Amino acid sequence: MTPPRTSLVLVAGLAAEHATAVADRFAAEPGTVVLHHDLREVSHGVVVRRLRHGALDATETLELAHGCVSCTLREDLLPLVLRLTQAPDVRRIVLHCDRALEPEAVCWALQHVVIDGRTVDEVVYLDAVLTVVDAETWFADATGDLELSERGLGASADDERTIAQVAVSQVEFADLLVLAGSAPDAWTAARTDAVLDRLAPLAPRILLGGLDPVRCLNLVPANARRGEIDDAHAPLLRGQPPLSAESGVQVTVFSQRRPFHPERLHEALDFLLDGVVRARGRVWVASQPDVALWLETAGGGLRIGHAGPWLAAIEDWSGIDPDRRAMADLSWDPYYGDRSQDLFVLSHTAVPGEIVEALESALLTDEELAEGQEAWLAYEDPFGSWHEDPCDDDRAPTDVIISNQKDEA
Repeated sequence: MTPPRTSLVLVAGLAAEHATAVADRFAAEPGTVVLHHDLREVSHGVVVRRLRHGALDATETLELAHGCVSCTLREDLLPLVLRLTQAPDVRRIVLHCDRALEPEAVCWALQHVVIDGRTVDEVVYLDAVLTVVDAETWFADATGDLELSERGLGASADDERTIAQVAVSQVEFADLLVLAGSAPDAWTAARTDAVLDRLAPLAPRILLGGLDPVRCLNLVPANARRGEIDDAHAPLLRGQPPLSAESGVQVTVFSQRRPFHPERLHEALDFLLDGVVRARGRVWVASQPDVALWLETAGGGLRIGHAGPWLAAIEDWSGIDPDRRAMADLSWDPYYGDRSQDLFVLSHTAVPGEIVEALESALLTDEELAEGQEAWLAYEDPFGSWHEDPCDDDRAPTDVIISNQKDEA
């Protein structure tokens, strides 16, 4: 008989004090191990690990050969979790994430990084990803343009992520939101609620003050993602967020068939950065006719990754996800195939009509379409330069980054 998988819970959040308070509640539960890796010095090859289990509260300083988050996961966190699942007195493991860590990266590692011939998700069951939201500061963080390094939170010397990218990603991936603190005013509270409704429509929200670790896990809905990584070609509106405007916050969905002119799209990116909480989706630039690109923004940060080939560019669909094949069949165009532009834009001060107008102006004109693919391939392409993390051998397809900042693309 296969032994039951160990319960696993992730606790994330930029507000370190409040996230620690949540971890403390779990640490008091019998049979629960709470594991925390402090990554503030990871760029120098130093990580501080804290492990709590019953009366045990052990802190250890680790020195890694390479100072990066992916090495910390592979060399210490994942092997340790595997060992903990073998302990008879461990029923639940809580990963209290570093404040600058995005839980999606941890979940991807749980599912894909092989340790001693297996992945961690073979022996654990992810009960929930909990993200702690500081009502006083979260909206400002999610709409600002400060880089992590400006707050002393960068995971490496070349970590160009913005505070907003982390704040938004942590909420977007959450199964349950734990609210702490109070908004500075009613307007901020209303806008925060409106953004949370649209970023994480399936995630229940509870107050930190009344948090009961066992009961809160029971609130996670049956259709929660529980660490599931969306394919770049999955539907963009997970959980069906409200499409109506509220407190100036609004979702805009941009869908078009014809390709973008690469230079005009580059110029239009400001409209996805200024006054926008989040933009994400698939884009097709004319100079790369066979490749889908994944684009996402938050605050002043931009990330563009390789999302693999369009189905129209490949002959053998045998290894393609059935859901993606079904979606392609439903919307197949005799000329474009499955190539399209599909973007989700969540704005708070930007005007949705101006966003749509800017994106439409970046599409190829009728005259440019008529010139054909040979002419498109000659376009100057700001999105054609790729770089990879040399330490990250086990990365998701969209982890190959063109640029993180718009002015460097």
